[in-house]
Amino acid sequence: MPHDALDALPDGVVLAGPDGRVLVTNAVARRMLGITEDLTGVPLLAVLALSDHDGNGWVECNDPYGGLTTRTAVPEQSWLLPDGTEVLVAARLHRAERGGPVQTVAVSLRSGRGRARLDRERSDLVATVAHELRSPLTGVRGFVHALLNRWDKLNDEQKKLMLTTVAADADRLTRLIAELLDVARIDTGRLQMHTRPCDVVVLTERVVASVQHATATRITLDAQEVPLVAADPDKVTQVVTNLVENAVRHGAGDVAVTVAPDPADPAYVAIRVVDEGEGIPEELRQRVFTKFWTASSGGGSGLGLYIVNGLVRAHGGTVTIDDRPGGGAIVTVTWPVVAA
Repeated sequence: MPHDALDALPDGVVLAGPDGRVLVTNAVARRMLGITEDLTGVPLLAVLALSDHDGNGWVECNDPYGGLTTRTAVPEQSWLLPDGTEVLVAARLHRAERGGPVQTVAVSLRSGRGRARLDRERSDLVATVAHELRSPLTGVRGFVHALLNRWDKLNDEQKKLMLTTVAADADRLTRLIAELLDVARIDTGRLQMHTRPCDVVVLTERVVASVQHATATRITLDAQEVPLVAADPDKVTQVVTNLVENAVRHGAGDVAVTVAPDPADPAYVAIRVVDEGEGIPEELRQRVFTKFWTASSGGGSGLGLYIVNGLVRAHGGTVTIDDRPGGGAIVTVTWPVVAA
């Protein structure tokens, strides 16, 4: 592979020949190892200045040219660069023939920041899920025990109130599990959509009527005549429901929903949800679409807008946030029109 092609790779690469001397390195590897000069012909032991927490070196520990003659790789391991930065190192051992001596050692070096970020995200996930599950489960457990222990002493109205609360907490748990499944599907690219022509006006009317039934906040709908869009109606309903419920939760007044052709591109239909809350500062507008982001005044799992963004973009649409004149936020989602 030409040197410029190796330099285009995102990971560091070091190739060494049968004599244990370096054949080629790419720019990322040299930058990680803090070396600027040509490394061709330098012993691999001198180039890979990697150590573990006990001060042991990578070459001495893994002995790429020795060991079993059937060995073909060194699994990925965490090592420290000279400046103390974590790097993930793996190697392939190439032999001209099975059981023969190692002809080429190909070492890859990958930054450990991605793994650290993934570990943090997993920790956040565990903490968030534990917190979200604990609250409704505590309520369910308490009321169920009260019903079991005091059934004969409770009147019908008290029993109905307790069972209604248990049902609401169970619904909350069901929603959280559904959100977690959606996040997993979005992250892994396994989101299933049944796209077909659908009427977003009818879908939006149903969402507004459903949410209005459960809140005292006034929700208005201004729907223009728009063409059918190519989308999964269940996903459209999920997105609009999430946006309207967010607007009701974080707003301080009425919520306005509009459906109209996208003024920027007639090949899309735009649904706008406007609230009269505090709005979202411009510097935070990208963060609201990340997992576990919640406003200081709101609750929830922090997964809603992440799912909204993932569902809309999976359809080829867009999500934008703007300021409402006089205070508040405007969230606009666009959906592609059915092709002629």
